[in-house]
Amino acid sequence: MNNSTEALHEALAALQVRNQRLEKINAALIERVESSNLSPSAPYAAFEHAVLLAEQVRERTDTLHRTLDELGALNRRLTAAKAEAEAANHSKTRFLAAISHDLLQPLNAARLFASALEERLSLAGTASHSTSDAEPRELIQRLSRSLNDVEGLLGTLVDISRLDAGVLTPDITTFRARELLDVLAEEYRQLGAARGLELHYVASEVMVASDLQLLARVVRNFLSNALRYVPEAHVPESHADESDRGDSAQGGRVLLGCRRRGDWLEITVADNGPGVEDCQREAIFLEFRRAARGHDPEQRGLGLGLAIVKRITGLLEHPLSLDSIAGRGAAFAIRVPIVASPCVDVMASSALPANLSVPLTRPLENTVIWVIDDDRDVLAGMQSLLAGWGASVHCAVSREALLAQQDAVSPDLLIVDYQLGDDQPDGLVQAQALCERCPTLPVVVISADHAAALKAQARALGFGFLLKPVKPLRLRQLLVNQLGHTENGKAGRQDQA
Repeated sequence: MNNSTEALHEALAALQVRNQRLEKINAALIERVESSNLSPSAPYAAFEHAVLLAEQVRERTDTLHRTLDELGALNRRLTAAKAEAEAANHSKTRFLAAISHDLLQPLNAARLFASALEERLSLAGTASHSTSDAEPRELIQRLSRSLNDVEGLLGTLVDISRLDAGVLTPDITTFRARELLDVLAEEYRQLGAARGLELHYVASEVMVASDLQLLARVVRNFLSNALRYVPEAHVPESHADESDRGDSAQGGRVLLGCRRRGDWLEITVADNGPGVEDCQREAIFLEFRRAARGHDPEQRGLGLGLAIVKRITGLLEHPLSLDSIAGRGAAFAIRVPIVASPCVDVMASSALPANLSVPLTRPLENTVIWVIDDDRDVLAGMQSLLAGWGASVHCAVSREALLAQQDAVSPDLLIVDYQLGDDQPDGLVQAQALCERCPTLPVVVISADHAAALKAQARALGFGFLLKPVKPLRLRQLLVNQLGHTENGKAGRQDQA
């Protein structure tokens, strides 16, 4: 008991010493505060202020912790949403690629059959000098027109979907402007001639840098609109009225031309149609907006053409312009950057097919062409079209099936579809395998895939490239160039619009 009492006394003594020390410290603090010229109530006010600040700091700290927790949760949700959006975008990209192939494949076959039949009827009528085939030819022309409409609508929907998905990447290459414009001029000259319209074309030898397919999409839209809205040619009822009709009485006129603008090549499509009102200059580039109905009574469209043009030109960073006088006509133009032309191409430029408007009857005479496609309708259509051009055609659904044909003699050219089904390699792989057997074999790859990487890969391998649905005029030019039937063999190696 005594020991415990002594311990308590010792503890009490220690506490008393500690208390005295604290009192001295407190007195010193009070003296220091009171000596700072503050009012008598200042020490207590300072104490209250310190307590208040401590409480505010605690509250701010708690709020900060809660905010950080909420921010962390929000970041986790944003990360999850981003991953979900990327997955959805990837699925949309794969969907677009699949639907492009699945929709355009039967359309491609129909285009090949229609073109082959039209050329056969044309040749038969020329040989017999008979007019009895006029009705079948008219039916084929109407079929071709309907196919053009479907191609245009599907192409517009696919383009706007790719632009919305952000998966359309430019494939910038260097090419001579007329490699694109020669083909478009001839194509639309023929379309215009069917309605009595006149198309003038001013070519250019300038080398430009752009995405050939996207640039073709823009110029094609300009030309389609020009042909749609210009007046058709007609015979005047009297000479007395001729001076009062203006440009419209002279029939529709369209100009496709090029002009240097400093470091740019300006590609212009001008017409003598109704023009664009000042109040419509901005509106016509909006989605689902169309100008007044043109002179073509069977025109079809979604009002997306110029909206796509504006977005493509923005993607390419090519300036777009419109010059128009209401009632007199309009001129749409796009400027493309000019690049230095290699000396070797200067001589080659003169060899470009200037006589494209005079098509060869059988441009592929005595040529052996191999065709690989997993769609038998496409094979049949390609067989008919190429045979009509004089080629000996061997078709198969795969490389192995083609090599197994006993009568498949050594080819002069290979046409291969890129997408050949899930059970076999793609067209590039199969083409490379055949090129190992025939090192100098020219190759043309056909695909519905607009991916820039694919076009760049085909170009790096030295292959020609065409997008579906195949236009017979462009196919024929590419084949002729690839086979060296023109002196400019290099032109055939470029992507065709």
